[in-house]
Amino acid sequence: MNDRFEIPGKLKRTSMALIAVGVLTLIAGIACLLGPHSNDMDKNRFWLVLLHDSVFFTLITAVSIFIQAAVSLAQGSWIVAYRRVPEAIGSISWIFGLIAAVIMFTIIFTFRNSHGICSIYPWVTPGNDKILLGKKAFLNPSMFVGFTLVTIGFFAFFGRKFRALSIAQESAPKNDTRIYWKVFRLSGLFLIVYGLSQMSTIPWLWIMSIQAHWYSTLFSWYTFASAFVSGMSLILLWVVYLKNQGNLELVTKEHMHDLGKFMFAFSIFWTYLWFAQYMLIWYANIPDETVYFKLRQQGPYSVIFYANFIINFCMPILILMARPSKRNYFTITFMAMVIIFGHWLDYFQMIMPGPLGENWHINWYEIGIFMGFAGLLIFLVSRMLTKSSLVPNNNILLKETVVHLA
Repeated sequence: MNDRFEIPGKLKRTSMALIAVGVLTLIAGIACLLGPHSNDMDKNRFWLVLLHDSVFFTLITAVSIFIQAAVSLAQGSWIVAYRRVPEAIGSISWIFGLIAAVIMFTIIFTFRNSHGICSIYPWVTPGNDKILLGKKAFLNPSMFVGFTLVTIGFFAFFGRKFRALSIAQESAPKNDTRIYWKVFRLSGLFLIVYGLSQMSTIPWLWIMSIQAHWYSTLFSWYTFASAFVSGMSLILLWVVYLKNQGNLELVTKEHMHDLGKFMFAFSIFWTYLWFAQYMLIWYANIPDETVYFKLRQQGPYSVIFYANFIINFCMPILILMARPSKRNYFTITFMAMVIIFGHWLDYFQMIMPGPLGENWHINWYEIGIFMGFAGLLIFLVSRMLTKSSLVPNNNILLKETVVHLA
């Protein structure tokens, strides 16, 4: 079997070109920021776009660590045929997390508008705002930095550790289960870490605190569902790409079908959380809560609000419901790209409206920075895939994977 991956020249050139576009866009953004006509909204936009993309890519890559842990605890064999893909993606999540941390810490400790206020994270400069002062025990720079560094540290440790143990299994004695059960125990620990970070505190700090007067008890689950379906779509894109390169010979349409079912199911799960959060706030009609959706649904973001629903719910349920569509490489690849873009828009509307108000844009700066992050992801994952066999040889569930194919 062709179990080694060599980066094709076209993929390398594509990743370099995308990174170059991102770097040039960032330089152009800095030039505009330093120009004579720059204002507070331009400064907000500059930092918010970097925040948006860095947080989005951190969370969708961290999902691969979660998937490995969840499958290991479930003792599932279906992922073994392409386990190297989520391992490669999860092992580089900390890099995006570090970029996000630098951006967020810069915002918190140095960014101020012309009035001396941190307009992106208003709790940093609360003034006499009683609501923000009342949340100071949790919303403060020390707590933010602590949770952020600990979370990224755990993502780095578990993402790299799972991959290292998986590779170590190849040289272990045949049918040796010590590494298998070590991964099993570590998976339980990681799910606790993930539950206390991605599924609770981190979305509160990184995203929800941008509009610190508003809160939702469903918010962390909502952001998790958005990240999960995007992360699963990202895994599928890499599996299809490697398959087209002649690798991953154990992967068949059964695996594509499984990935497609996850994309379909968690699109529905995301919609359930989207509706639950929206419906409860709409029904209660409390001004402190409805202000969040009023700007997004009835204001200038309404086109993104409804596009979000159409792209992330209507398209998956109409296209991915049928069994043949989940087994068609073109259809499922197209839907994976649509889902990732749709949830990028979802994170856009979570982050942008608070500081920007009605002054939002999606043009050269937003697209260019996104392309830069996408290029960095392609570059890092492809390099990681070259460092080991794509088939996890000697994995004790490898035989079950082959049986699954039959």
